[in-house]
Amino acid sequence: MNYGIQLQLLRERIGISQVELAKYLQIDKSLYGRYEKETQTIPVKHLISLANYFDVSIDYLFGFNDSTGSKFNTSIDKINVGLRIKNFRKENNITQQKLAEYLHTNRSLLSNYEKGIYLISTSFLYDICKKYKISADYLLGRVDSPKYLK
Repeated sequence: MNYGIQLQLLRERIGISQVELAKYLQIDKSLYGRYEKETQTIPVKHLISLANYFDVSIDYLFGFNDSTGSKFNTSIDKINVGLRIKNFRKENNITQQKLAEYLHTNRSLLSNYEKGIYLISTSFLYDICKKYKISADYLLGRVDSPKYLK
């Protein structure tokens, strides 16, 4: 997904250790190390926390763009995220079943994301954004525009 390399570069650029970021996230240092190596998928909540910490976009962490400058909403509302996913899907005439099949999951999990019961997983967020060229920051409610990636 590329976020590991970006996190490492950002961390090294400002001269902080994995231990310091692990403390910031309230996780073990070895878990943070696995995030940077991408041997373990980082949860969206930690991805957002790190994007806020470094003041960069999720799209930047995913490697979708090279821009870091913008004003980001730092709080995430699962219901708003769900509505944005649902609206995106409907605007593009994609059924829940079709999107679930693309993501290799079941429709009920996608429905739970859209209802705001669960926050979307990092891997599903990445796959949707990459395929449909939609901004992860937009879907997560961190920005209102741009909605689509260039």
